[in-house]
Amino acid sequence: MKIDGRHYRSVWVDEEDGWSVRILDQTRLPWAFEVLRLTDAEQVAHAIRTMQVRGAPLIGAVAAYGVALAMREDPSTANLDRVCEALGRTRPTAINLRWALERMHAALHNQAAEQRAAAAYAEAAAIAEDDVETCRRIGLHGLPLLQEIAARKAPGEAVKVLTHCNAGWLATVDYGTALSPIYQAHDAGIPVHVWVDETRPRNQGAALTAWELGKHGVPHTVVADNAGGHLMQHGEVDIVIVGTDRVTRRGDVANKIGTYLKALAARDNGVPFWVAMPHSTLDMRVRDGVAEIPIEERDPAEVTDLTGRTADGRIETVRVAAEGSPAANPAFDVTPARLVTGLITERGRCEASEAGLLKLYPEKA
Repeated sequence: MKIDGRHYRSVWVDEEDGWSVRILDQTRLPWAFEVLRLTDAEQVAHAIRTMQVRGAPLIGAVAAYGVALAMREDPSTANLDRVCEALGRTRPTAINLRWALERMHAALHNQAAEQRAAAAYAEAAAIAEDDVETCRRIGLHGLPLLQEIAARKAPGEAVKVLTHCNAGWLATVDYGTALSPIYQAHDAGIPVHVWVDETRPRNQGAALTAWELGKHGVPHTVVADNAGGHLMQHGEVDIVIVGTDRVTRRGDVANKIGTYLKALAARDNGVPFWVAMPHSTLDMRVRDGVAEIPIEERDPAEVTDLTGRTADGRIETVRVAAEGSPAANPAFDVTPARLVTGLITERGRCEASEAGLLKLYPEKA
């Protein structure tokens, strides 16, 4: 995608030295655009843990490059096992991380030690390219949903989409998942307007989704998380499209906290609720999302404190909760399959069910 006319991806190998890894520091957005250079697996783990990189597909791709950096330093089997285990502990909910590390381990464990570094970089690059093509195709399969809505509108009237959290190109290597159909519709000349949930407590919607939509020129409006139901009641939302961090065998969807409430409001108001799912997010080993998916509990300070830019340009963190009041911070919730209209994948669209998933992914049976 583009930032002020220049194409960027969310992770890449440094063009000058040919081995270090570059990422965008997403904790600095939207106030500053900073590119970080990662040189070892410990720095990669820190970037994932502190959410300098976030978004399920991107976490997997960056972790794969973390393995490559580790193999450059020490290509032993013991180090391969150690770094895959260490990176796997950084974020528990998104399955893409485990998927990427398992793929890296499978590709490398039978390689001769002297070949592991080169093979690791090649496999990490393949994972990144796979994500780019997957997200592009998610956009192609989601685009008809927006075209069908646009066809029912008056000429020039915008298709109104509500999204939650950030499932754009910042959360992937490129294109995004939930935002990929939106970008492709916009680029095709279809009028689109996006309602951007702020997505407390980390405000990934207000800080990241709004920033990248703005840089690409997509009309949008930031709304408080609790405004979604009101907008749906008054006919201001034609469709909800969200991303996902894990989809279970029966079609339950784990995504950023607050997604479940949007699905409930959408069902009550007859608004289609679609989930954009890359193949790396499908976890056929889990059936009941509510009972089986581990939900990450993050620092309570993310709830009690807010960071923003003051009128004089300073970036400050302030407390918004009463002193002495404790806070809980579950980072994800699970939307049951019964509330999901359907899944948008790189292979097409399907119902959120085991039967629907197996039609597109028969090899998972």
